[in-house]
Amino acid sequence: MNTPIMSFKHVSYLWDEAKASKLAGNEVDLLIYRSNILGADLRITNYGGGNTSCKTIELDPLTKEPVEVMWIKGSGGDIGTMTRSGLAGLYVDKLRSLKGIYRGIEFEDEMVELFNHCIYDLASKAPSIDTPLHGFLPFKHIDHLHPDAAIAIAASKDGEKITKELWKGTIAWVPWQRPGFDLGLKLKEALDNNPGIRGIMLGGHGLFTWGDTAFECYLNSLEVIEAASAYLTENYGKKRPVFGGEKVASLAPDQRKSQAAKLAPVLRGLASSEKRMVGTFNDNDTVLQFINSHDLVKLAPMGTSCPDHFLRTKISPLVLDLPANADLTDVNGLKEKIGVAFQAYREMYADYYQKHKHPNSPAMRDPNPVVILWPGVGMFSYAKDKQTSRVASEFYINAINVMRGAEAVSEYVSLPLQEAFDIEYWLLEEAKLQRMPKEKPLSRKIALITGSAGGIGKGIAERYIQEGACVVLTDIDQARLDGTVADFEKKYGKDNVLSVKLDVTNTASLADAIQATCLRFGGLDIVVNNAGISISRSFEDHTDLDWERLNDILVMGQYHVSKAGVTLMKQQGLGGDIVNIVSKNALVAGPKNVAYGTAKAAQLHMSRLMAAELAEDKIRVNVVNPDAVIENSNIWEGGWAENRAKAYGIDVKDLPQYYANRTLLKESVKVSDIADAAFAFVGGLLTKSTGNMLNVDGGLAAAFPR
Repeated sequence: MNTPIMSFKHVSYLWDEAKASKLAGNEVDLLIYRSNILGADLRITNYGGGNTSCKTIELDPLTKEPVEVMWIKGSGGDIGTMTRSGLAGLYVDKLRSLKGIYRGIEFEDEMVELFNHCIYDLASKAPSIDTPLHGFLPFKHIDHLHPDAAIAIAASKDGEKITKELWKGTIAWVPWQRPGFDLGLKLKEALDNNPGIRGIMLGGHGLFTWGDTAFECYLNSLEVIEAASAYLTENYGKKRPVFGGEKVASLAPDQRKSQAAKLAPVLRGLASSEKRMVGTFNDNDTVLQFINSHDLVKLAPMGTSCPDHFLRTKISPLVLDLPANADLTDVNGLKEKIGVAFQAYREMYADYYQKHKHPNSPAMRDPNPVVILWPGVGMFSYAKDKQTSRVASEFYINAINVMRGAEAVSEYVSLPLQEAFDIEYWLLEEAKLQRMPKEKPLSRKIALITGSAGGIGKGIAERYIQEGACVVLTDIDQARLDGTVADFEKKYGKDNVLSVKLDVTNTASLADAIQATCLRFGGLDIVVNNAGISISRSFEDHTDLDWERLNDILVMGQYHVSKAGVTLMKQQGLGGDIVNIVSKNALVAGPKNVAYGTAKAAQLHMSRLMAAELAEDKIRVNVVNPDAVIENSNIWEGGWAENRAKAYGIDVKDLPQYYANRTLLKESVKVSDIADAAFAFVGGLLTKSTGNMLNVDGGLAAAFPR
């Protein structure tokens, strides 16, 4: 069946009967398929939001008797990307038997550990807190989703009345309650009191829908969400302008991006007062409609309603009192002004913690804002890595949609602060945070590498991204750059990779790269100057153009890129690293190499001078000196290999072995060797090292520093 039963305008109908028919008879695979297509539409649920399940009959491995098993998304998973390994499989009868030992809502948390005693599939993910919400309902397939349209109704003052009238009693209402065992019992009670219903609305939270088959469940979910979305659409602007109408005019798109890129490093520095953060900027129409509105001052402080939202965005955002077209050239004055707003937010958050904490509450977390709103410009979000900051941005957009819908049909109602705190500092949430893998050495770091479409630059970029960094790939060769980006995105995903065409001799090109970096990641921590060319000619054969090109790319390129990076690092106030990929030729005099060697020597001494001057800002400058790295390098193109072979009186094919043989270790130098060295300077073990150089040349006595 490739034609939907009804036409959908507000959600995407993605069911493909040809794909589904291949899964016929395997309800778990159909659950995964249904989950993935539901998660593919952010109007249905956002990253990590919602939960899906199915119940099957399996053979008990001990008794060989048929038993009912519930398969449900495990803790911390995402339905959009879920696979079989992301499911928890539990005996339904054992799960339901826990009712006999449940001691009441004040003992809610102790039930979660007991879920592990109900495990059927020993390869299960940890069962989530939503497990009993699905387990006590009898349906074969169940969706628990967080669509903006449904939550808008659930988070409105008249939500229960609207739910009853809109779905003519076929959707029951359960008032807000923290997810857990007791809420599962409440859902079963709602079903028992309302036989024949097609779903349940959870006040302030989300939606439960179900079906006897995966397709019936999927269709039911879409139909309910479609009805909610259509109802809201009919009411937008009906009783008053959306969000009370526009109060602040947006800057033009180019101006917004320019202003955002200039302010982002300052915000990042302030947001990183406890731990370094990575940023995301968003200025889509939904964001602008909210932040430019009259209702911003009323709604923003109220905070979000859905637990999934504020767990990622904090209870409320910081709204900047700054004209959209403000002059941002006085960075120190800007830091002081915005710093006051940050401090007020930190004090507000500390007060929220102190007033609502319990004797066993976890220690207060970072009090800095996650979401920052700049009327007329856009929204910034800062978190521990790019994915988390992007998801925080997406979730706040969900919150905006909820507020817009609730205000259109009633009045928006946020969670009481004590309820919000109890979710945010829930011991089970804290336990989940403690189970998170240890952060990688370059997590929270942003690195820009020049000449990184191939060879040494690509190797360094790949090592950095493997170690957790956000990486900005830059190169003058667009085709080669595109290929490298595609390779990285396939291996590592899209969040941590940005590519920008960059000519290091062109200041306008550099300005574009810096702006793109700030808009994508919020700032910069590491600059690797690797871009270069090689020209090998005799002294008499060198031309003025050779000298100009080498000086412009190697020396002035390093100067301009470093200067731009240092500007951002100083704005952030977080220190930083500059790693310059120079050469053993900066130290060793060789034949037919005068222009290249001179430029490399200039790079090396510039690095020392930079280290001496920038140390007071905790910006470290170090050098890696490679030699004879042939693998995947453009250096051997354009006649360089032929000229070097001629200079040494050997054939080109013998050049790699010649270079290896002349080293003390008799080893060829690989790209990975240079990447290791570039990582060593920034990986956290050499934080007291600046002004140093590390030779990675297999051992050349002539290059030993003296």
